[in-house]
Amino acid sequence: MRLILVGPPGAGKGTQAVQLASHFSIPHISTGDIFRLNIKGETELGILAKSFMDAGNLVPDSVTNDMVAERLTHEDAENGFLLDGYPRNIGQADFLKAVLEKAATPLDAVLEFLLENSEIIKRLSGRRVCRSCGATSHAIFEAPKVEGTCDLCAGELYQRQDDSESVIANRLAVYHEKTEPIISYYRDTGLLKSISAVGEVADIAARAIAALK
Repeated sequence: MRLILVGPPGAGKGTQAVQLASHFSIPHISTGDIFRLNIKGETELGILAKSFMDAGNLVPDSVTNDMVAERLTHEDAENGFLLDGYPRNIGQADFLKAVLEKAATPLDAVLEFLLENSEIIKRLSGRRVCRSCGATSHAIFEAPKVEGTCDLCAGELYQRQDDSESVIANRLAVYHEKTEPIISYYRDTGLLKSISAVGEVADIAARAIAALK
């Protein structure tokens, strides 16, 4: 199974990626992991990427593309893979298509997780972090026994700035503008399968597996 996961931030792609990778016995490949491994290993691409990051610039698509292409040559990806966080735009999607066509290993599906913006904001803005031990909880879904107090160490719980509703709304706006076009791109190829991302983790995973059969 060669699979891509798409969907807005907060839709649970990371959680479902773990479930699906295990079910299909394929590696979960995220761009974040690829970047960290290349930078930590001081590969040629990692050093190049770090030079852009250290200068406060975005890493160009060409570098990201080459990192992904190199990762797909690893032995564990021979029989399939799950890409999470890539491609993020049409240019990256075109590059990936060319790489896979050259290797005669086309995609099997692109799985889209559907979730309303209001639900995403509720999910992400409810996260609270303990100032003392760093444990996380959720104001709605995993509420502490005492409001504002960590269940583990009784430390103060706070909301990180990037979990504020205004920041989340901006992240969603960027997603809709920059990344959402690839959904139409893959819909036109007939590869797109869409499922609801509402519900328990196990229920969403079962929905995803059924859609991929």
